[in-house]
Amino acid sequence: MTVPPPRGDDAAATDPTSDAAGSPDAVPGGAPRPSGLRNPQAAVRGLGAGTLALEAVVLLLAIQPIRVLGGHLSGWGVGAVVGLAVACVVVAGSMRRSWAWHAGTAIQVLLLACGLLHWSLAVLGLIFGAAWAYATYVRRTILG
Repeated sequence: MTVPPPRGDDAAATDPTSDAAGSPDAVPGGAPRPSGLRNPQAAVRGLGAGTLALEAVVLLLAIQPIRVLGGHLSGWGVGAVVGLAVACVVVAGSMRRSWAWHAGTAIQVLLLACGLLHWSLAVLGLIFGAAWAYATYVRRTILG
């Protein structure tokens, strides 16, 4: 039993090599999207904002354990950590702006510099610096 070949509009739907404009990976011009995402800009912004929001929460939650477990985090140190957490939230909300990715990188450098106040902040700076580096790598890969 043989199946007749598709006719007309059905040919593009059944041909896996077809670049039909109706495919989910095609843009209106007919060329496939490089990432396969419907809105790659929003996806990348969400990644950056999520990374910074997580960093803000971790920074705020880290204050008390540092103080209780023998850390000598002074009032200036607590103020610096709270200031960095607020900066993370502000930049996470501003990811639509062109300067936000640069500001996020500056936050990572400042957190690493806060390692002079307590070594655990340097560890957090390394961890979130690596997470931010990965987020910028993904941004470069998706957006080109």
